[in-house]
Amino acid sequence: MTQEQAARTPRATRPGLRLPKRHFNALDFSRLIAACGVLFWHYQHFFVPPVDYEFHVRRSISPFYHQLAWIYDYGHVAVQYFWAVSGFVFAHVYLADMSGRGRFWLARVARLWPLHVLTLCLVAVLQAVYTGLHGTGFIYHHQDLRHFLLNLVMANYWGFQDNQSFNGPSWSLSTEMVAYAVFWLLLPALRRLPIAMALPVALAMFTLVFDDILSPTAPADSLPAKMVPVVSCIGYFFGGAMVYGATLKGWLRAPVLAALSPVLALVAWHVSGMKSHGHDAAILTGTFAVLFLMVAIDLSDHDDRLRLGRKLGDASYGIYLWHFPLQLALVLLVDATIGTRAVFREGWMLNVFIVVAILAGFASHRWIERPAQRVILRLAERLKAS
Repeated sequence: MTQEQAARTPRATRPGLRLPKRHFNALDFSRLIAACGVLFWHYQHFFVPPVDYEFHVRRSISPFYHQLAWIYDYGHVAVQYFWAVSGFVFAHVYLADMSGRGRFWLARVARLWPLHVLTLCLVAVLQAVYTGLHGTGFIYHHQDLRHFLLNLVMANYWGFQDNQSFNGPSWSLSTEMVAYAVFWLLLPALRRLPIAMALPVALAMFTLVFDDILSPTAPADSLPAKMVPVVSCIGYFFGGAMVYGATLKGWLRAPVLAALSPVLALVAWHVSGMKSHGHDAAILTGTFAVLFLMVAIDLSDHDDRLRLGRKLGDASYGIYLWHFPLQLALVLLVDATIGTRAVFREGWMLNVFIVVAILAGFASHRWIERPAQRVILRLAERLKAS
């Protein structure tokens, strides 16, 4: 998500609720890096044979694994970082914009829904081909009408699902829609008390997750257990909003953020060894260590010298949604031509996948996402005028 092209047109704003910096370029660039992290984490998909059950992949067979082990093993933590960045950016865009709440959902649908639906339909077709050839789906096996409809309205990970389905990575986008709804409901109160509102929400969500309140004895397929990702997403989102509020108050200036970032990174390393929720605690503290560092860099960039980061960050949403359809298409192509997926152990194939996914992200933003966004907004204006 770009920063909503904030302040592109004059709007009524409330003084004191927006940082003077218009764009957070380092933060945008970090989204591109995070999206690439997901590419490495999901590279293991190439080694999953046609099976209809969970298959454990030995990631060490991936190309350049010994040099890139960390990103192969922990690329999935980019999802939590996306959530925290969204909370920070939404606070920057909407707290001061007094008319923003009225057009909030139109802006969200116009920005996110077209590419989501396009990739959903493409994956549905490709999965049908794959299932016809192998008798089972590729990675995500719930390809029925109910899961398609849940995906269509971006409710595919609200607790009503059996598991991830169709374009599986969109599960995190689905949980973020719930966080958007909570943000929209609380926006008037957040404007009055940004920290006092965001902090309790974040703490309440993390308490539910870390104390196992949602599912202490419930089976993994129960609704409370399935709600854990949604609750976690809300926690990270409002954690990001809280960081924005504290920065707005002057409590988190660039030197303070820069000093706290390595401290949080050390805490993340230390707590990762805890027996209970050590991994989750490390992700939480590590996420905000990176967020603090990126915001510190942006607040120090007074001359907007990092403006290129904003352009590079535009590709992140496309990379995230296109990489699984690309994987599925590559697997079908390799199965039909070479006949063995061992080719994915070659370094050149990793390079092909990463480069094509990044190029797809940039192309998607320019020729699909932005044009579709403009069409929807123009249509809405015409409907409003009539």
